[in-house]
Amino acid sequence: MEEYKLMKGNEAIAEAAILAGTDGYFGYPITPQSEVMEYLTMEKPEERTGMVVLQAESEVASINMLYGAAGSGKKVMTSSSSPGISLMQEGISYLAGAELPCLIVNVARGGPGLGTIQPGQADYFQATKGGGHGDYHLIVLAPASVQEMADFVSMAYDLAFKYRNPVMILSDGAIGQMMEKVKFKKQQERMKTQPGWATVGKTPDREPNIITSLDLDPARHERFNIKLQKKYEKIQKEEVLFEEIACDDIDYAFVAYGTSARICQKSIELAREEGIKVGLFRPISLWPFPYKEVGKIADRLKGILSVELSAGQMVEDVRLAVNGKIKVEHYGRMGGMIPTPEEIVLALKKQIIGG
Repeated sequence: MEEYKLMKGNEAIAEAAILAGTDGYFGYPITPQSEVMEYLTMEKPEERTGMVVLQAESEVASINMLYGAAGSGKKVMTSSSSPGISLMQEGISYLAGAELPCLIVNVARGGPGLGTIQPGQADYFQATKGGGHGDYHLIVLAPASVQEMADFVSMAYDLAFKYRNPVMILSDGAIGQMMEKVKFKKQQERMKTQPGWATVGKTPDREPNIITSLDLDPARHERFNIKLQKKYEKIQKEEVLFEEIACDDIDYAFVAYGTSARICQKSIELAREEGIKVGLFRPISLWPFPYKEVGKIADRLKGILSVELSAGQMVEDVRLAVNGKIKVEHYGRMGGMIPTPEEIVLALKKQIIGG
């Protein structure tokens, strides 16, 4: 019989990080994700696996510690919430520019500014469009359950090392704080060998590796940027993740991720009781965004409602994917407010069916 544990989403990410063989965690407390570091501190993973857990003096310090540790070829991660992730943007750009694999967790809250400690999804632009400077992308995964909070940790590390690229798990305060049953994978061993690019000093068969995002030769730096864009194109072709729920017979669709996607599942039930054939398209990878897949499902629809805990951000990608073929509208709540399933059905009627 499989063993399940009842845990918060934040705790599940922390336990999954230990089991994934994470070498180091560097972070700073901020609501609503503080349980990640609290759990790691209480569980003492240094005794279980040898994992280092360190509270830095700030988010800026923690992201730069992540840069140094990632450069040594280790599995390393940080976690924060919206304002803290904003402070990390320069370091995230450096990590992307140095092509360093790592895991960054954002348990998002409402903004702008310090905002509220309640859940939000207004960090979508920051996560998917590059919140720091330069032409770069993070791979962004959006869990919709505590189980996925756990499962996406090992997936994130696999993608990070496959492409030498930072990966973000973009969750929100509701999923981080809710408790559900979760099943964990078996303990993985920490990496025994280091990647060939890691900064391990000079060896008998090669010179020392140098990791940097700085290059003052414009021609050479352009060649490097072209290389990055080719990598991103490969990711866009091979790593798109999504889920379709109740989409076999639909006339309309909700597009939503995270907490919004969970609410939309109940909205589907309510709408179908009224004879409205609606389903849910859930992007799991927010970058790369499933443009082709959204465009394909739009071919058989009358309209799409993008449901978000924001003023409307992902809806721009949905509209790009649909390319004017059908009507696409946005419905969202802000400031930490969460819509009811009934509100979403009403929005579908007013904005799409009767609009």
